[in-house]
Amino acid sequence: MRVPRVAYFPDSFHEVNGVAHTSRNFIAFAQRHRLPFLCVRAGERATAFEQIGELRTLELGRSKASVRMEKDLEFDALFWRHAGAIRRELKRFKPDVIHITGPSELGIFGVYFAWELNIPLVASWHTNVHEYAARRMAWLTRRLGERRGETVDQGVESGALWATSQFYKLARVLFAPNGELCRMLERSTDRPCYLMQRGVDTELFSPVRRTRGDGDEVVVLGYVGRLSVEKNVALLARVERELTAMGVSGVRFLIVGHGSEESALRAELSQAEFAGVLRGTALAEAYANMDLLVFPSHTDTFGNVVLEALASGVPAVVTPDGGPKFIVRDGETGFVVPDDGFSRAVAILVQDRARLEQMRVNARAYAMECSWDTVFERVYAGYETALQAEG
Repeated sequence: MRVPRVAYFPDSFHEVNGVAHTSRNFIAFAQRHRLPFLCVRAGERATAFEQIGELRTLELGRSKASVRMEKDLEFDALFWRHAGAIRRELKRFKPDVIHITGPSELGIFGVYFAWELNIPLVASWHTNVHEYAARRMAWLTRRLGERRGETVDQGVESGALWATSQFYKLARVLFAPNGELCRMLERSTDRPCYLMQRGVDTELFSPVRRTRGDGDEVVVLGYVGRLSVEKNVALLARVERELTAMGVSGVRFLIVGHGSEESALRAELSQAEFAGVLRGTALAEAYANMDLLVFPSHTDTFGNVVLEALASGVPAVVTPDGGPKFIVRDGETGFVVPDDGFSRAVAILVQDRARLEQMRVNARAYAMECSWDTVFERVYAGYETALQAEG
């Protein structure tokens, strides 16, 4: 079977999040292997088309009417003005499959043109929108009392999951970053689901980028990601308080990222450096200078930052919810514990440096087994399933 021509419509590309990170690596994979690939994405206000070999990109500007969803992510209700440009490029490219990543304006366009041009549609699940919706309603539901608030939270989450599943039902084949999500999607959409995990650049993210001196005895606890409610970042301040109460000293935080909870964390963390958003070598050096990643999110579908930390020789403490628990090998490359176990897990490694050092070695070894090529080769195998279903 010939290699399919893929038109890819990512929700996010230039921003700092898992979808954008995966999308940038996806087009790099296509370019490396000279695959016929069209990426239709949102960018700055201007519209631009570029072609390098078999790789084509159509970047479409968002309007001033765009609504801010995150600090660096918007939704443009006027994006339909680009319909003609997208239609022309799709007809010129003649894709065998259209791949969307979620219910954004790009995803809606992908669904529409798959229908209009009779092109098989596939969709990958990257964000637990239903869980995000429930957590962002917390400002309201916590005022309703514990029992009533929980009922409303569950209703919001269930409703958001149902609505999102209806959108994903429009695709013939689905992808998700872990087996648990795949099973959930297969139940809710009655569509086959395949793994679309994440890889890591083990040359960029590496222990060799550590610049701290050997005599630095401070244990640096790192966090990388959005500083937002759904990431459960309030737990970081609780960990610091509990470590102090346990008599554990010589610890400080390195916080990489931005978001709505930053001011609260600055006020509550007494020993912390806030580095803001870092990219490339600066981010890799930040990871390498950590001793332990503390990642309390319950909503991440995979956890790119966890894999990047492991590649940097940094073990991680994560929750038993979401995707990170599938990356961390409990007791070997970190710990998988509930919220009330984070402080104890950190204390164990602060007080047992030999065990921490062995986990650092184990973390790097695990990450060396991961590659982006393996991830996207599985995706192309899923495309074959979608095309066979068409026949």
